[in-house]
Amino acid sequence: MAIPIRRHGVRGGRAPFDLRRTTFGFALVLAGGGMALRAAWRSAGGHPVAAVLVVGLLLAAALLVLRRRRRARRVAEAVTEAAYGIVDAGIAELDAAGEARAQARSAPPEAADPVDYGELDPYAFEEAVAELCRRDGCADAEVVGGAGDLGADVLATTPDGRRLVVQCKRYGPGNRAGSQDLQRFGGTCYAVHGADLALVVSTGGFTEPALEYAEQCGILCYGPEELAAWSEGGAPPPWDATEEPAEPTPGLSAP
Repeated sequence: MAIPIRRHGVRGGRAPFDLRRTTFGFALVLAGGGMALRAAWRSAGGHPVAAVLVVGLLLAAALLVLRRRRRARRVAEAVTEAAYGIVDAGIAELDAAGEARAQARSAPPEAADPVDYGELDPYAFEEAVAELCRRDGCADAEVVGGAGDLGADVLATTPDGRRLVVQCKRYGPGNRAGSQDLQRFGGTCYAVHGADLALVVSTGGFTEPALEYAEQCGILCYGPEELAAWSEGGAPPPWDATEEPAEPTPGLSAP
């Protein structure tokens, strides 16, 4: 006759939880522990050494349990503190990045580094003036100077829609632009190039007759001081520093 054998579903696996068995075991432990304590208490008078040993064992067991719980608590606290530290560090980093972006948005633009325009060659000087125009809103500024340019070195459109014609004079400190230079430019800037705003930039400055002729023809003159102030942000661009010029007098001669 075959004897049925109970087979476990998973070898070495835990038995399913049984509430009744767990309750009975817990009650048995409590009863047994209580009886052991009562017996130890009664025999303490007759057998003090044994009582002390029992109490010591119980205290050691209690301390072991408490130590394990404390160790687990310390581990949990350490993990929690580490997690909070990571979160706090992330929040601080985000706050710092946001503050840096806000400061970058609110900070005033830095002034441009000083440029010695007198040290540039003529073509580089024209390119530098065109770049100043582009920096301050003339997106289409381009260098057109060369053979047959008829006095125009840079052409651009100002932000308010005016046609800007610039002549660049890269002269040394002892060589100023004279009235003849201004007369040649004045004869072409309006009639040929259709300028709404005519500008002459000279690294050597201007003679008094040249400045007088420019004022009569509505030509704006920028010497080294005006050019440096414009370049370094100490003065507005030429088209913001002057009103639209009056109608020039063609062919006006210097006195």
